[in-house]
Amino acid sequence: MDHPLVQTLAGLAARGECPDHQTARALAEVTDTAALAAIAADLRDRGFHNVVTYSRKVFIPLTHLCRDVCHYCTFAQVPRKLKAPYMTVDEVLEVARHGAAQGCKEALFTLGEKPELRYKAAREALAAMGFASTLDYLVHVAERVYRETGLLPHLNPGTLTPDELTRLRPVSPSMGIMLESLSDRLCAKGMPHHGSPDKVPAVRLQTLVDAGKARVPFTTGILIGIGETRLERIESLLAIRDVQAQYGHIQEIIVQNFRAKPDTKMAHAPEPDLDELLWTIAVARILFGADMSIQAPPNLSPGVLAQIVAAGINDWGGVSPLTPDFVNPEAPWPHLDELARETARAGKFLHERLTVYPKFVRALDTWVDRGLHDAVLTHSDAEGLARSDDWSPGAETAPPQALLDAIHAAPRRVSPDLAAILARAESGVDLDEADVVRLFAARGDDFSAVVQAADRLRRRMNGDTVSFVVNRNINYTNICYFKCQFCAFSKGKLSENLRGRPYDLSHEEIQRRTVEAWERGATEVCMQGGIHPEYTGETYVGILEAVKAAVPDMHIHAFSPLEVWQGAATSNLDLDTYLERLKAAGLGTLPGTAAEILDDEVRAIICPDKINTQQWLDVMAASHRTGFRTTATIMYGHVEQPVHWARHLLRVRDLQKKTGGFTEFVPLPFVHMEAPMYLKGKARKGPTFREAVLMHAVARLALHPHITNIQASWVKMGHAGLAACLDAGCNDLGGTLMNESISRAAGTTHGQETSPAEMRAMIEAAGRTPRQRTTLYQDTSEERIAAGLAAGAITEIVNTPARKYERKRDRDLLRPGLIAVSAAD
Repeated sequence: MDHPLVQTLAGLAARGECPDHQTARALAEVTDTAALAAIAADLRDRGFHNVVTYSRKVFIPLTHLCRDVCHYCTFAQVPRKLKAPYMTVDEVLEVARHGAAQGCKEALFTLGEKPELRYKAAREALAAMGFASTLDYLVHVAERVYRETGLLPHLNPGTLTPDELTRLRPVSPSMGIMLESLSDRLCAKGMPHHGSPDKVPAVRLQTLVDAGKARVPFTTGILIGIGETRLERIESLLAIRDVQAQYGHIQEIIVQNFRAKPDTKMAHAPEPDLDELLWTIAVARILFGADMSIQAPPNLSPGVLAQIVAAGINDWGGVSPLTPDFVNPEAPWPHLDELARETARAGKFLHERLTVYPKFVRALDTWVDRGLHDAVLTHSDAEGLARSDDWSPGAETAPPQALLDAIHAAPRRVSPDLAAILARAESGVDLDEADVVRLFAARGDDFSAVVQAADRLRRRMNGDTVSFVVNRNINYTNICYFKCQFCAFSKGKLSENLRGRPYDLSHEEIQRRTVEAWERGATEVCMQGGIHPEYTGETYVGILEAVKAAVPDMHIHAFSPLEVWQGAATSNLDLDTYLERLKAAGLGTLPGTAAEILDDEVRAIICPDKINTQQWLDVMAASHRTGFRTTATIMYGHVEQPVHWARHLLRVRDLQKKTGGFTEFVPLPFVHMEAPMYLKGKARKGPTFREAVLMHAVARLALHPHITNIQASWVKMGHAGLAACLDAGCNDLGGTLMNESISRAAGTTHGQETSPAEMRAMIEAAGRTPRQRTTLYQDTSEERIAAGLAAGAITEIVNTPARKYERKRDRDLLRPGLIAVSAAD
């Protein structure tokens, strides 16, 4: 770093600042590529950690006709050399279907610019198909691909007007155009863009501006080695940066190196050497900072991918397992397995992304047409990258073997910032929000490091004992007047088409189930239900008294914070007084359900009329003041993002530090199959397996040493998923349940009971020691253990049909998240 400008750039980068125009232009005179690359690589690592992305795509060359005559291009052809001017719809769909079958998520449409303005053959072909222009045909075929294959179209039709961008936006979540160069000099006679009206820099730059105004996620970049100078490259990059500063829509900067091709006017032109490519990549990263994606196509630089990574890229672009690169047909795509190996040799982890980048996936309402949201959400994980497996909570799909292997694999290279966070967590230092978000971003070796750190803490705090409780779930009604968008269990006036019919259990049926549970070895009944419009605080007292009358020694773990809030309000009592009333009636502990995501930004979407974050915390605090112990839960994998997970964990931790009242933390992955918001195309299909494992591991790290029991749900994770969680910080498997109905209503297929013998077998198969516990984590008596192991088949339940209830009421329905709804509503 001898050059004084390099020192200046290093200082700017350290402060998170980008060089101004004058400083940037001075970069043209800096020849120390290695020094620039070192700054660029550090910036890249701050923005993207150890991850390099790619898009698994299929390449669709809709037409090779083009009105431009770029001197380096072999993509554009004249009509006499083509079998047909355009691919037919059937041809396009055949390619797209093959791509979808091979796991592609992107359909990249590349085509020449407005060929109908140059070629009669193009006009006649379009007319024969019933289209007036290439753009009309593109709109039609892109929509067909999306509707019939589920692939997300990315369109590269060249320069576009505002009206054309508006027409394309509903069929494509992202588009792009290579600026190539801002140099007008390259359009002069004898230069590569002479005779190409769409390569005039001002025209192409205007398309970037108009795309920003249209809020289209856009890709762009520069082509190097076609006669431009280093200063002209910098000017081109600065022009892009200025547009990005105004509109914020540019997804990536592509640095593409010219490759000489036979039968072109530049067939014998010199190609840029490796140093030119690395210098330009590093400069692009320095100019755009840590957060912009910088891309270099891997097929154009075989054998030097590690050096390209070291220069500051974080993305390889689209890579196809099926179709060639029609723009650079002489350069085949690397096999994805080989690309992953090459990326790993460079110390990075290869992960798939979508055609629309994570920043824009996380803000779909702003950037992507509403009609495309369903497919984008289906394909994306919580960070906005592509889902890497087909696993979903509650489904029978086996966990991905690669992730199971990663749980135990020794990490070869852990990101330094992540290693520092893990060291703080293991030493008992409270993590902050940024720390927790960073842990949730762990992939590759970083993922292995996180789960193994969590498991070390589990071993230190809990040893190799894994606990469980024999209990029975009793959900006394599925009638509920709340409108939670994730819930497939509750039934209202308009939801009898969902699973099951409305019911409201009689006290006699609750007592029968309680007695049977005791006979089968249970020490606990866990009771919750919908918020029936006719329930009051006395309803819950009556349920407690019924259970205690049937089995006095049964521990009652019951009533969500929403039920407690509603019970207190309908009794005209404050929380503390009402909780004392419940205690006197026999309540033992409370479940910390109804937490969902403790962030009102998310709750406004998924449960707007439910108790808000502070109200949930208030109920829990009041419960702890009253002498109750409670659990705490999180329901994740739907519309929220990792920052919301972090806030949730820290709010639970902060309350625990004040009260010490939480016994355990229970991650509950969203089961999507029958959930209303998923069926409406407004939610992801639950967490990925990686996210589910990380939730348990990060909970262990973020809550340490304040909450020492981390539980996994067999209903949602399945038995194979439980085994993974036991190696990622978990020490408890929750209850045997006997009658699980809420998750089954949402679509889970993992059954309604795991017997004590099955629990013990699962734990022992994981190399751990099983321990049957009580609700409060005490040892269970030998008599209860024996009763559970000797239990026969459970009696088929009969739900008491709900009687009709009046729509007109003499009191308001309480919706804590909103102003009370009047009785006339």
